Formats: sequence, C-alpha cells, structure tokens
Amino acid sequence: MPTLSDLVRDERSARLLLSLVGTPNDEATGRLLTRVGAEELIALADRDTEIPGMDRAEAAVWREQIRTHHGMDQAASLTAKSARYRFIIPDDTDWPSSLNDLGDRTPYGLWVNGNTDLLRGDAADRVTITGARAATGYGTFVAEEIASGLSEKGRTVVAGAAYGIEGSAHRAALAGDGSTIAVMASGTDRPYPAAHNQLLERIAQRGLVISEVQPGSAPTRQRFIDRARLQAALAGATVIVEAGAHSGSMRTAQEAQDLGRIVGAVPGPVTSAASYGTNQAIRDGRAQLVSGSFDFERLLLASESQQPPQRAFNQTHQLKQWHSRPRSITPQGM
Repeated sequence: MPTLSDLVRDERSARLLLSLVGTPNDEATGRLLTRVGAEELIALADRDTEIPGMDRAEAAVWREQIRTHHGMDQAASLTAKSARYRFIIPDDTDWPSSLNDLGDRTPYGLWVNGNTDLLRGDAADRVTITGARAATGYGTFVAEEIASGLSEKGRTVVAGAAYGIEGSAHRAALAGDGSTIAVMASGTDRPYPAAHNQLLERIAQRGLVISEVQPGSAPTRQRFIDRARLQAALAGATVIVEAGAHSGSMRTAQEAQDLGRIVGAVPGPVTSAASYGTNQAIRDGRAQLVSGSFDFERLLLASESQQPPQRAFNQTHQLKQWHSRPRSITPQGM
C-alpha cells in the first residue's frame, strides 16, 4: 500500500508535501518538525510508532489529521502539479531568516512568484503596512505617503493585497519604482480580491507574491489569521494606518509586538470609527505614534542606533498636506 513517504525524496520534497497535507501554523506539527526534520516527520505520520513529545492519544489525533487531510491519490496529484510552481524552504539562500523568529510557528515553506532577492538581507530593510479595507481618504493618503517615502529610502513594502490601506501601499511603492511584497491568504495563483488581479500581476513582475498555502487555495478566515504572523515576522517594523475596533490589522500589530518588532500606528480623528483601533493602540502604549514616512524612518533609525527618536512631523502637518493635495482617483484593480 502506498504511503506519504513514497512521495518524499529529500527535505525539500518532504516540506512541500507537508505544505500540501499539513495544517499551517499548527504548533504540534511545528514542534515535531523542529525536533526531527521534515523527512522523519512524514515517516512518523506513516508509522504507528511512538512520536517524540506526544503521548499515544495526541499522536493518534495528529496522525489522523495528516493522513486524512488529503487522500494518497490527491496528495500524489498535488505533488506532481506543484512542480509548476516555485517553493522555497529554510535551507535556501533566499529564505527570509526573520521568519525563523516564529519558532514552532515558522511556515513549512513558501510558495513564491517574483523576485525572491527581496527576502534576503535584514528584516529592517522591510516594513509591513496594513490597515482598514474600508479606508478613508485621509488613511489612503497617509498610506501612500508612508509607502512612497519608505520606498525612496530603499525599504521594501510588505502588505496583504486587500482593498484600502494595503492596496494603496502597494500601488504607491510601485509608482515610485520601489519594491513591494504581497503576502497572500490564498494561493499565489489565486488573486484575492479578484479585482486586484492586475495589481498582483504587477507586483509579481516587479516585486514578489508569497503564500504558505498551496497554489489554487482559496482564502479562509483561518488563513487570514495565520497570515498575520508572516506579515509581522517578515519585516523589522509594522505600521497600522487605520483600523477599527475589531480590525484584523490589529492582530498583525500584536504578532509584531510579540516578536519584539517596532510597531507604529497613525492617529486619526477621534470621531472616526476607522481610527478607533490605532488611536487605542497609541493610547495604551502598544504602538508608537507615526504621522508620516519621515516620522517612521526616524523611528526605524533610532531603533537601529538605540537612540530615542525625535518627532519630525505632527498630525496637524499631515492633515494640512492631505487637504492641500491634488485629488486623483486610481482604479482599485490597477
């Protein structure tokens, strides 16, 4: 009878198979992967033997999850189809070492489309920008200003591909000939939202699109939750531009804080529901107040030199800029 181990040749093929049949961000799998490696992990899934760090009941549940996630025929088919896509693992030179800070929650590998050189180097070279999907004009303007300003300084913008703040950050980075990375909750070949198909094509051509889930995968609520840790770990800093009281963007901020990364938030009007989460994070000391790219760049440089930052702009200055800017409309999907 064929087994999962029959599909494994080396560590790469084992991790690729694990990304197909395993559950992302599963700490039990992550602990075992750290302890024995991917090849032995797959072998343990096939055998009814003792598993290090698990009692008999836990091992039985874990094996059942791995074995039933896909049938053998489907696993073999997925493995064959995956040859058309690029998959990188921690042993690769273009693997972002900052993801290893996630420990047992480190992804098994990454499906990538684009320039993986953007994953090399220090995490401080990358900044995650996220925020509300239903962004206000003020939020969109600030997101664009921060993204373009950081791009001019040679920093790579990291974001999801959602409407609102994230899409605006990507477009601003591309407009200024900067670099940008889209972190997907779906497969790299499945644009989400669909209206951002052209934007994601441009990102793949001039930047990078990545995902921990296999090509063809649809986004789910859990995959959006899991993605937050990748957005936070990829970058040396995260800035939240607008976020409501229960915004998923605040999960990214929490992940970044847990990793010891810099967290910034843009203040907004106290009357704006779109700024409730960011204002609260600043008030509670969970985020540094950020009002523009120069402000945030000072924060980054101060962190690198361990010196207290001096504020370069204030919110009044930013609001004046916004009110005086020329109005233009950019199609959402471009």
